[in-house]
Amino acid sequence: MTSRILYTICLSLLSMCTVHSMTSEEKDQLRLQVIDMFKHGYNSYMKYAFPADELMPLSCKGRYRGSEPSRGDIDDALGNFSLTLVDSLDTLAVMGMFDEFEHAVRQVIQYVSFDRDVIVSVFETNIRMIGGLLGGHICAKYIHARHPSHLSWYRDELLVLAHDLGIRLLPAFNTTSGLPLPRVNLRYGIDLTLSKSDQERFTCTACAGTLILEWATLSRLTGNHLFEQYADRAMSYLWERRHRQSNLMGTILNVHSGDWIVRESGIGAGIDSYYEYLFKAYVLLGEKNNDYLSRFEEHYSSIMSYVQRGVAMVNVHMHQPYRSTKNHMDALLAFWPGLQVMAGDIKSAIEMHEMLYQVVQKHKFLPEAFTTDYGIHWKSHPLRPEFVESTYFLYKATGDPHYLEVGRTILTNLEEHTRVPCGYAALSDVSTVQKEDRMDSFVLAETFKYLYLLFDSIPHRYIDIDQFLFTTEAHLLPLNLLLFNINDTLKTEFNRLTLKSIEQYEPRNVSMSERLNERKAKSYQCPAMDDQFQSHQYKENLRQNVRGNQDMTEAITAASKNMEKRNNNASNRRLTAAEFSPDDPVHIIQLKEMGIQLQSLPDGQIQLIHIASTAQSLNDAEDGLHFMQEMIDFMKHTNANENSPLHRIPLSVIPISIPSSKIAFDFPVSTAQFGKQLHGTQGIFAQLYVVQPFSACSQILFSPHVHSRVGIIRRGDCMFIDKARSLEHANAIGGIVIDHNLSLASSTGSIFSMTGDGNNNVHIPLVLMFKDEAFQLLHLLSKQPYLIIYIGDGNYLAESFYAQIDYIESLVDASKRINRRWTYGQHEMIDQKKQCLVISEKLIRFETRIKQYVTRTNNKSLSEISSNTTMDTYRAALDRLIKSVSSDAEQIPSSNSTQQSHDKLYETVSDSKNEP
Repeated sequence: MTSRILYTICLSLLSMCTVHSMTSEEKDQLRLQVIDMFKHGYNSYMKYAFPADELMPLSCKGRYRGSEPSRGDIDDALGNFSLTLVDSLDTLAVMGMFDEFEHAVRQVIQYVSFDRDVIVSVFETNIRMIGGLLGGHICAKYIHARHPSHLSWYRDELLVLAHDLGIRLLPAFNTTSGLPLPRVNLRYGIDLTLSKSDQERFTCTACAGTLILEWATLSRLTGNHLFEQYADRAMSYLWERRHRQSNLMGTILNVHSGDWIVRESGIGAGIDSYYEYLFKAYVLLGEKNNDYLSRFEEHYSSIMSYVQRGVAMVNVHMHQPYRSTKNHMDALLAFWPGLQVMAGDIKSAIEMHEMLYQVVQKHKFLPEAFTTDYGIHWKSHPLRPEFVESTYFLYKATGDPHYLEVGRTILTNLEEHTRVPCGYAALSDVSTVQKEDRMDSFVLAETFKYLYLLFDSIPHRYIDIDQFLFTTEAHLLPLNLLLFNINDTLKTEFNRLTLKSIEQYEPRNVSMSERLNERKAKSYQCPAMDDQFQSHQYKENLRQNVRGNQDMTEAITAASKNMEKRNNNASNRRLTAAEFSPDDPVHIIQLKEMGIQLQSLPDGQIQLIHIASTAQSLNDAEDGLHFMQEMIDFMKHTNANENSPLHRIPLSVIPISIPSSKIAFDFPVSTAQFGKQLHGTQGIFAQLYVVQPFSACSQILFSPHVHSRVGIIRRGDCMFIDKARSLEHANAIGGIVIDHNLSLASSTGSIFSMTGDGNNNVHIPLVLMFKDEAFQLLHLLSKQPYLIIYIGDGNYLAESFYAQIDYIESLVDASKRINRRWTYGQHEMIDQKKQCLVISEKLIRFETRIKQYVTRTNNKSLSEISSNTTMDTYRAALDRLIKSVSSDAEQIPSSNSTQQSHDKLYETVSDSKNEP
């Protein structure tokens, strides 16, 4: 079954069981009333405002960018490109106003141009303008195919405009992460100086993650692959930035580094349409893109576990999902029940929609933000469509006449409290219904469109809605894009423009994000087909559970009432503390069933939290209590017993200083439960490099300098395993994490093992060094920029040296290196002109340092440790080296620049040595 058929089933089949408590005459009367309301708003815009972007309904004039007092970020949606007209195109088509639609298309072609010196929001311009142009183009082709007398003159002009606008937005993607900058100048692109400012380098999750529907459609209609490629890359990068334990997303992040700026997670403003586009991208693009579905399912499960509190959806910390960040919700989250309908979770959709309806009944409109006790937090209401949207999808899925009555309430309130002689005015205060001189384009594009569809008793009256997918701005995109081909002449022109845009933009975007998850086929069902939903009484019972509650967070939902008890038998034996491993995903699932969550701390450690109410059953909750007590006792025993399997003997970091100092020393370091293990085996030798960004929580800068080196990074901001992944992606061979907590020290026995996130896909070693030792290492590094260190078990130092002696010589004596240079997919070998079997003096001094360390630690000579290993062995190894090729893919920075970099870092650490 294809995703398109599945989507149609989820939304359509249940409507067969409709009980018509509202007569068809009543519905048709309400439908005609919606048309009248839309015409009043649309005609007012065309009469008083066009070609301005928006109508000012109280002033009866148009709002042009720059001619009215600035409203801040709100005005970023305006570009002096007739926004409201473009946004309204497919609403005209859906309502069957074909003559007016054809006239509107001509107006857009004649008046709309994007060669303007104006800075616009990439997000808003995409969903409103590109989405509006695509929706208009699709409807024009659809109408002409079924009504040949209309639009016979149309030659895909709206698609040409959409392509031109897309090209003008492409410079926003000139970032190291692949995330788009929030704003772009339509004529001049990006001011690189401005793009580094705080205002321009931060973007919201929804802003970067709400492109794939429009841009994939644009790519597939025009043949320009860049649009879909860039949008998909941004989506993949966002997925990588999720918190690996909670699977939640933050709200605002840095487009260059990927660092989270605001770590609040929810489903409202700043993040809403990211989740919507994950699911809809799977529906639109088909099963080959099923990783969108798997991502959505992971996010959805976490949202329903952490963000949902009763029937409320409150923001939480993405890293500490049991901590709420506020006690109010914003109106944008009202889209969620509609998305739940499409995803098949009808029960939850009914309950949350009823909660929202209780707010509407209390205040007539949904305030811009409201509290969990149904009070007003932000009192404005710009006539948003999200609640109408969810009402429409619930009625379409269930056929329950209750939602027609909800729609009647919305319609009546709009007509009574927001209609003015020149259109419909937003409300600045829902409690006093005070009006504001504002009518956003989405009022015509979405609010009236969804109201019309709700009351349309003939779903296929003008356009077969079931053959289309709605964007977040309610624009129509076809589920079968192949039905909307363009002519050969236009295809040739698009190909020419594609090649030109590739030459201009593609070389700048060199940091393609790799997808961490393999594509895997997943079956997906529509739970809405359950027989119980044929009963309107059942749905009324679900709503009744929500009514009468004074606090949304205390509402008892169907999911919590009908929690199934797990059979407590031998096949489901409880996990014990001694068996538990934080890297085993099965163990993580078992803990979750017992109501135990792993919470990542800022310093990279984890802690276990038991919340009995989140367990799958009472028996599971009781098992969780026993597990927690076991873990407390087990950890006490582990810390006291060096023979415990969890007691990890620390490794060593040994600087091999040349020229040699009088004292040979090493630094004990903590190990990781993931990555390459160095206990009881040979260690690694490498030079050091101080990584940028220092946290290594995002893509490593200057990665050629990190290649084949051990990266020095600081603790904090993300999990240890995330840091290791960043280092490995930059081709480092290991990492040293510098601790910042002076209360922890190796001298006090504070060695512990760093944990992962259950997905052990790291292959390099990572160790943690406490601050006192790190200060000494950095001091030494500041004096010797090309210092070589050994990481591993000190007992294997000599063995590691002689086993890796050919590689070590390439480190201590750069003149011995053999380089491999890659150019455009072919390699060119640059061999040394002169090679000999003379042992380097530097290597001899290096060996002396090894002897000093071994003699000091083991009180016996090097010959006793490795009696069978001599420098003759090295000569044989060198013979093999001459016949082979060793690779060196990095360009070593100059000695002076490296020295200055290390000196600066040393001074920074020195200044902060005594800070808490």
